[in-house]
Amino acid sequence: MTIKETLRDKSMSIYKLSKASSIPYATCNDIVNGKSQLEKCSAETVYKIAHALGVSMESILSPCFIKRSSFENFKSTICHHVKEMGDIDFIIDTLESQNIRLYFDRKWYPECLYLLAMLDYISKENDVPLCDEYDDIRRCRLEKVVYPSSVLALSAASKNANVLKNAEAAAIPEFKRFNIIESDIRNVI
Repeated sequence: MTIKETLRDKSMSIYKLSKASSIPYATCNDIVNGKSQLEKCSAETVYKIAHALGVSMESILSPCFIKRSSFENFKSTICHHVKEMGDIDFIIDTLESQNIRLYFDRKWYPECLYLLAMLDYISKENDVPLCDEYDDIRRCRLEKVVYPSSVLALSAASKNANVLKNAEAAAIPEFKRFNIIESDIRNVI
């Protein structure tokens, strides 16, 4: 869990963190907002922050070492999770994991919006009411349209712009509203 998430969960401000840890406010602010990398801070600084938050040093450092995979791999993984878990278990797991908010807070917007689109689509398919916890994120969308790599390859190989238009026309609405073109989430191998 990131420091920002921990602060939010504990209803603690950066100012209170600064006072409790004896670390200057500017330093805490830079760390919390990603202007300074926590993993580059001294062990003493990490210790003071962890102690002030009542968590282990490992728990606040672990998000620093999470590597982001390609978006295509992420999409494939999510589709496989749906297939393996089943729709209802996927909905429950996604809501319990809080990964949508986690990706949003990390500014991993394609992953965040893809997972939210999947949640909304699977919920609609199963007549499950949408969770309103993510209504703020539902108002977001990617600046540029993201097409599957297979569609981009076909468009480039055929030199036919209609390939992109056809993909957009066939896109699942829950994905399209976030500028993600996705038409088949069930046909995974």
